[in-house]
Amino acid sequence: MEPTAHELYRRWLPGLWNAPPEEMAGIAEGIFTADAIAHWGPGRDYSGARVIADKVREGVEMFDDVVVELEHGPIVDGDLVAARWTFAGRFRGGVPDFPGKAGAEVRYHGMDLLRVRDGRFAEYWPMGDNLTLMQQLGLA
Repeated sequence: MEPTAHELYRRWLPGLWNAPPEEMAGIAEGIFTADAIAHWGPGRDYSGARVIADKVREGVEMFDDVVVELEHGPIVDGDLVAARWTFAGRFRGGVPDFPGKAGAEVRYHGMDLLRVRDGRFAEYWPMGDNLTLMQQLGLA
């Protein structure tokens, strides 16, 4: 039996986002289609469950004490799932090409929109409050 869209989303968040890095790819393979596409912004489309998991891991590993919490949702409408979340953590610093203030505490909000196909996510559009994040890191 296929998981409901609500169950699928909860495997994504908080599930995958709060998982140990070595478990992220396995979780992603269970919730994304093999040809899933994540649309992280102009020129930043990524394809495949493992690649999506790698991008999440890369983002999370820039921070210590990460907590990603579901605030509202998931809301399901046909094949679309939407939710609002909060990301909190402490920036590690030392990231090439990302000169944020090491030790900075961050807390920002975002929303996800995902498309379900055959019981798994086939597309993902994240929308985070990047201005707030950049301000907290001393970059804006």
